[in-house]
Amino acid sequence: MENKRLYKADVSDNVAVGLDSGMKYAAQAIRCGEDIIKYGAAIGRASRDIVEGEAVHVGNVRSLLEGVGGYAPFRPFGGETRTVADETQAAATFGGYRRTNGKTGIRNDIYVIPTVGCVNGICERIAAESGALPLTHPYGCSQLGDDHERTVDVLCGLASNPNAGGVLIVSLGCENNTQDSFKEALEAGGCDMSRVRFMTAQRETDEIACGLRLTEELKEIASGDRRTQRPASELVIGLKCGGSDGLSGITANPLVGKITDKVVSYGATAVMTEIPEMFGAEDILLSRCADRGTYDSLVNAIDGFKNYYISHGERIDENPSPGNKAGGITTLAEKSMGCVQKGGTSAVTDVIAYGGRVMKKGLNVLIGPGNDIVACTALAAAGVQVILFTTGRGTPLGCSVPVVKISTNTALAQRKPRWIDFDAGRLLSGADRQTVADELFGLVMRVAGGEATRSESNGFREIAVWKNGVTL
Repeated sequence: MENKRLYKADVSDNVAVGLDSGMKYAAQAIRCGEDIIKYGAAIGRASRDIVEGEAVHVGNVRSLLEGVGGYAPFRPFGGETRTVADETQAAATFGGYRRTNGKTGIRNDIYVIPTVGCVNGICERIAAESGALPLTHPYGCSQLGDDHERTVDVLCGLASNPNAGGVLIVSLGCENNTQDSFKEALEAGGCDMSRVRFMTAQRETDEIACGLRLTEELKEIASGDRRTQRPASELVIGLKCGGSDGLSGITANPLVGKITDKVVSYGATAVMTEIPEMFGAEDILLSRCADRGTYDSLVNAIDGFKNYYISHGERIDENPSPGNKAGGITTLAEKSMGCVQKGGTSAVTDVIAYGGRVMKKGLNVLIGPGNDIVACTALAAAGVQVILFTTGRGTPLGCSVPVVKISTNTALAQRKPRWIDFDAGRLLSGADRQTVADELFGLVMRVAGGEATRSESNGFREIAVWKNGVTL
């Protein structure tokens, strides 16, 4: 132990984290059956005796997660959501595109969205020749009931995202997700239909030429848009972590939590998702629900996901990937205790259904799985303009909205400079936490004003829809 740089996340912890590896080591002797304490909470239980200084990992720890329910009862949120002074808020602005529905975009992209996967190739061809962004997916037909409706909801949400300066909807002509029904869903969702064009491929002699003509119409409309200075209160940020390591809950996630609290203090909105990565840390968020209705909705969301696992014969603690484990994560509860720190300390004001939209200011929880691209897509469909994505392992992933990659450790930032936008690992070398948080907030504001993220510069932009129903 004396040869390692070690850190205890909480004074009550009986494990310490190696700052150069993210791995856990016993800070004292831990007997078989005793709880493993990290972040001041039990993240698992020793499956055998562990001597002081020994590595703590999947070989000597078992999960405590099982079943549903058992949460602390609702109590009115006793915390205080900070609000900045008017003069401070007035000074925090970004250059955004004000839309007719009152939303603000930070990009002015032209989207090409297929109603069904059969026309993906057509959409990609049109986008390649026009400079538009194709949001392709394999669904829109051979789906039933709620599964089909969720696909429609997500696609409508993407089309309605304020970052879209124009949208071309491409259908085949014989799919379940018909052009007429999809148009009705867009209208019902408040989409600006003056910036939407429709094409049915089966009806066109030359669908590529038709698609290019329609995208040119949309580009002409968008060319008249101008960025104007918008207040920080109009920000809507998404929160996501992927490829975590043992440092995620020490550096990047709590740093993003500071950004969440700052954004909320400006009267803006933050949205966190990944319901399965709240298992084991549920009471932290439940204790911050603004009212009983939000508490009940969050309980239903968490137990709904647990029952989803159970109904498929899966254990509810089966989440950490091989990369997570290699980076020092042992149990899902450990990952969750780090994950929820992205939500800062603010009150939870709303729970959003998968495929739903942001309706309330403050910290929202969006129902959805932890899968990186599925979660990012759900956030974009909910209306976020930008996603803060923490990672200890690294990923080139991009989405329809800008994704700011924040590394938990400096080695990753140095090894993958074309993937990583911000290095939170500097906190391990003594950098002042508030100074680093201010720097990250500055980057968020610059991205909101038009600065490209690494994934945007690389041209890595994709979506994925969560399918959990029958395929015909």
